[in-house]
Amino acid sequence: MSINATLIAQIIVFGILVWFTMKFIWPPLAKAMDERAQRIAEGLSAAERAKAELKDADARAAEEIRKARAQAAEIIDKAQAQANQILDKAKADALLEAARQKAAAQAEIEGMIGKAREALRGQVAALAVQGAAKIIEREIDAEAHKALLERLMAEI
Repeated sequence: MSINATLIAQIIVFGILVWFTMKFIWPPLAKAMDERAQRIAEGLSAAERAKAELKDADARAAEEIRKARAQAAEIIDKAQAQANQILDKAKADALLEAARQKAAAQAEIEGMIGKAREALRGQVAALAVQGAAKIIEREIDAEAHKALLERLMAEI
């Protein structure tokens, strides 16, 4: 194998090609590859951050749901207590109304009893007068008359 001018020319051209490539082509190519690697790394870190934020958001949502359920349970308990209170008040009002009506009926009964007694007294007095008139017609004995009146008064 002999080294001739073509081989030397090819070595020189190859060296110029390597130098040109290292000077003008390799730096932009390396820069583009570095930028791309950086964008990929940023994308991966953004994905990790998004994943962590999603996990936090899920935790916050679960906490909010738990709070909402607790609040709903509290509202239901308050509503139940209020319903019980209203029911108790209605029962108490009904008992008071029943007692008032009972008292009114009792007073009406007492009034009727009083009227009946007055009517009975009037009838007894009329009977006593009739009895006295009959006694007077038959005899005027003070002792018999007194005994009869005492017996009538005891009956009344």
